[in-house]
Amino acid sequence: MASSWRPGCPVPLEDLRLLTLDHWGFDGGVHRGELVVHRNQVDQVLRVMRQLHDARFPIERMQLVDAYGGDDERSMAANNTSAFNCRAVSGRPGAWSQHAYGWAVDINPVQNPYVSGRRVSPAAGAAFANRSARHPGMVHAGVVQAFASVGWGWGGNWGSPKDYQHFSATGR
Repeated sequence: MASSWRPGCPVPLEDLRLLTLDHWGFDGGVHRGELVVHRNQVDQVLRVMRQLHDARFPIERMQLVDAYGGDDERSMAANNTSAFNCRAVSGRPGAWSQHAYGWAVDINPVQNPYVSGRRVSPAAGAAFANRSARHPGMVHAGVVQAFASVGWGWGGNWGSPKDYQHFSATGR
């Protein structure tokens, strides 16, 4: 995790765990992916990912954010489902993201973009900002319920901005 974790991150490296998970791809096949989460969230994330797998919920890719040099924008543009990333909250330098603690997971960022006013991130997510349609990989009630079953909150329930890809142990 040389690209994302570094000295000064708010969680020590020994508190993070690498999960290797099977998931359904957009091609209908089973793929193996990786997420890094805080050691205290391993059971919760495993339970949710098992529910998503059992429901055949498609995930385009699941790579460590290190594959993108720790760059959240590049990871989102690649429609990468990810978890740990030692970074600040978007637009708030100095405030650690829940991802920096290993307490958050982003699911299919293109189909589930971050929407703040007219800004949609990643840019390819603009086609999915209208949540009334249902496309493969879009977060729906079943995904939200899977995370809620382990006490995690969804960024799609926030007033503004809406972070449709984001789930976290703290609800932030």
